[in-house]
Formats: sequence, C-alpha cells, structure tokens
Amino acid sequence: MVGVIYITNWVLQLTLSGLLNFIDGLWSSCGDERIIVFTTNHKDRLDPALLRAGRMDVHIHLSYCTTSGFRILASNYLGIDGGGNNPHPLCGEIEGLIESAEVTPAEVAEELMKSDDADDALQGLVSFLKRKKAESNKTEDESEESTEKAKRQKTDEGEETE
Repeated sequence: MVGVIYITNWVLQLTLSGLLNFIDGLWSSCGDERIIVFTTNHKDRLDPALLRAGRMDVHIHLSYCTTSGFRILASNYLGIDGGGNNPHPLCGEIEGLIESAEVTPAEVAEELMKSDDADDALQGLVSFLKRKKAESNKTEDESEESTEKAKRQKTDEGEETE
C-alpha cells in the first residue's frame, strides 16, 4: 500500500511501513502532548495496523446533515425554531428533503448564510436540496445503467464463447 501525505505544499509518497514508522516517530518525540488528525472518506480501506489503539485513539464520524442538525443551524443562523410549536412553513419540506438528499452541515449552513431574511434563505435551501437530490438520482441512474450494460456485455460474451 502506498499513501500520499500532504504537508503544507509538500507531497510525500510512503509505504504503509514508512507511514507507521513516521507516526510512531512523532509519538516518541512529542512526549504526552500530541494530536494528529487523519481524515478519510474510506475508513474501511485503511489497514488495521493504522487504526489500532495507540495510533488512532479517537474516531469521529462526520455524517451528512440530519433534521436535528438542520434545526440547530436554522436557529443559529436565522433565529427560527425549526421543530418547535410554531415552525416556519418550509421547515417540514426541508426536513423531508434533508432525509433523502446527502448534504453536509457546511452546505446547509452556506445556504442559510446567503440571506438574513428567513423566507429567502429557506427557499434557497429548498432549491439547493432539490438540485442535490436530482443530481444524486441522476448519478444513481447512471450507475445502474452502467451496471446493467456490464451485465449485458458479460452475458453476450458468455453466449459467444459457447
């Protein structure tokens, strides 16, 4: 396994062994006070030696935005109560879209910051969520089409060899 580490403007190519030696060297040279942050979109692809206790002691999953996350963001940025007794009329639609669209809290916050007017900001968020959902559906459809095409091609090749 070869990894790439970005340190400011440097790019280093390392083997897994080299990376582990590098990390262990930082551990031994820093005493008790050390924080190293690793990020990945594919934790399942990492070698267990890298994930073991002592190398990575805390794992934090940063998920897509949830309805409760949206409520907190709406309260913080717009001062509105997203899920209370008197929610904004668009909150229900937004919560339904957030459940089906994969958006990060940062993307939601960015949309909410575009206007100080709650109606404008929430309407912009609705439009954004609908676009994201359409893009996601299009990507899924394209993926299904390519899978079906590959299956047909494999079937056709199997028929030709018989």
